[in-house]
Amino acid sequence: MQVTFDITRRPPGGLSPSEEGEKVGVTRRRARELLTARGLSHVADQAVLILSELVTNAIVHSGGARITVALSLRAGSLRIDVHDGVPNFQPSQAQPAGDNDEHGRGLALVQILAAETHGNWGVEDGGATTWCELKLAAS
Repeated sequence: MQVTFDITRRPPGGLSPSEEGEKVGVTRRRARELLTARGLSHVADQAVLILSELVTNAIVHSGGARITVALSLRAGSLRIDVHDGVPNFQPSQAQPAGDNDEHGRGLALVQILAAETHGNWGVEDGGATTWCELKLAAS
């Protein structure tokens, strides 16, 4: 599955219009339908949550104008790629959020969900792509 959609270009951290949240929802539904159709409903909840976190980060933090989401099967893993086209935001690790912070837990959640399946996450293309792999079988 590959989905590309335009977003409103704004400074990183700026508020996003509600229609961008709707695009995240549509992408989540399409991903769940695809995973279920491929017999991967056992990872659909994790994958959809990860996809949502990565896409939301791209919308809020990249300052870009277009997002591409790709799901692919690779050597026993489900790979989720979110490309925002802006090679500057490079989260090398999940940063801990404070107890009173309303945001900042997304990448920590991605890291935990990936680790549960012996998968991993990271960035490529100078930070323009954030990815996560979920292992589909015990290794």
